[in-house]
Amino acid sequence: QFSRNNSSIQANSLKDLLQNKIDDLEKQVLSRVNSLEEGKSGLRNETEQRGRVESTLTSLHQRITDLEKGQKENRPLDKFQLTFPLRTNYMYAKVKKSLPEMYAFTVCMWIRSNASPGVGTPFSYAVPTQANELVLIEWGNNPMEILINDKVAKLPFLINDGKWHHICVTWTTRDGVWEAFQDGVMRGTGENLAPYHPIKSHGMLILGQEQAGQCSLTSTLSSTFAASSSEAEWLRAEMEHDDTLGGGFDATQAFVGDMSNFHIWDRKLTVGEIYNLATCSSKAQVGNVFSWTETGIDVYGGASKWQFEACRQLN
Repeated sequence: QFSRNNSSIQANSLKDLLQNKIDDLEKQVLSRVNSLEEGKSGLRNETEQRGRVESTLTSLHQRITDLEKGQKENRPLDKFQLTFPLRTNYMYAKVKKSLPEMYAFTVCMWIRSNASPGVGTPFSYAVPTQANELVLIEWGNNPMEILINDKVAKLPFLINDGKWHHICVTWTTRDGVWEAFQDGVMRGTGENLAPYHPIKSHGMLILGQEQAGQCSLTSTLSSTFAASSSEAEWLRAEMEHDDTLGGGFDATQAFVGDMSNFHIWDRKLTVGEIYNLATCSSKAQVGNVFSWTETGIDVYGGASKWQFEACRQLN
């Protein structure tokens, strides 16, 4: 019995010794792996680095959002602004709903920027067959432009002075007539801008970035769903590829600054209705296609939402 017990003790000791040796080897292997991974960190591609930065910024923004949650619950959902502090290819906001088919529209917003050259792209709306279905952009030393179905009209806006401005653009498909308003006053008008082309439905509306850089993605998705030709399926696929979508943006055309009270109507507003919006009249209306609410917009890549109330906090 003593011999058996002694053998058992020796076996257990040997087992412990082997286990300790295995543990030591595992630690050495893990240490080596970590060392190799650190050595390769400089070789990782730009997309991975951008993803980490975006993830970190979004996480920080979520922490801020959580801290402000109680405060937000006590204020109206439309009293906020979006801030895009840097010109990047991954900072943007996405409107959760798509636009319907429209034969006329009015787009209005409060905007503030002193970015140069050009404030960038306040918003862009892309559909499966056209990345530039509806875009507002100011890039390089060009004036601000409105693009409809890739057709362009130059707008007489002067807004990159670091002050808040209210801007509106109206358009009707009949003869492609457009009007541009800054701070409640009509600054310009024209015609023959994409005449008789309705704004198409089932697209994606992005704030802060221009979507033309994702044409290759659009083509890929369109060919993938060629058999069904379903715009709804394309949109769902696009939604599932947010990481690819963000990677398709062009930093040189990104918006830098603040925006608020972004609204869309499916009709041409009157001069009086636009003046009411610019002066924050109690008669001012909200968009019947899209109205400015925190629950209707998701932010990514470090873009942020801050408390703001037009006409009380301007300039």
